[in-house]
Amino acid sequence: MSAFHDINLRALDGEELPLAPLKGQVVLVVNVASKCGLTPQYAGLEKLHQQYRDRGFSVLGLPCNQFAGQEPDDEAAIREFCSLNYGVSFPLGSKLEVNGPERHPLYRLLVGEGAEFPGDITWNFEKFLVGPDGRVLARFSPRTAPDDPALIQAIENALG
Repeated sequence: MSAFHDINLRALDGEELPLAPLKGQVVLVVNVASKCGLTPQYAGLEKLHQQYRDRGFSVLGLPCNQFAGQEPDDEAAIREFCSLNYGVSFPLGSKLEVNGPERHPLYRLLVGEGAEFPGDITWNFEKFLVGPDGRVLARFSPRTAPDDPALIQAIENALG
């Protein structure tokens, strides 16, 4: 199993959220926030999730409050916000740190030393496309919309 698939997260509901069941799937990992100018991207992320999930694709949303305090709420409020406003059905992890000394192990893998696309996360809604084998295939700017042709093409290529 890859290092990506060895990681265990916690879901917004407090349950374990291991990445092992995602082995063999293409995953778009996105650090998300509810009070950001880019928050409407939730709608596009949900659309991607619905469009490709039957082909072995999933979005994985990971709330983060490290950028201008744009995710200040607790897990229950985040879950309710995402459900009511965007009908989010893709997995959402509990809040985590993506930069700095408390960076979550997943983000150490995605952006740390030896990563395919190293460097700190720049803002909310930065995206990483992870292949079925757990290898990071691409990194997309927060401003890259979920319906951006380059992102769609990367997903299509990864799905084969």
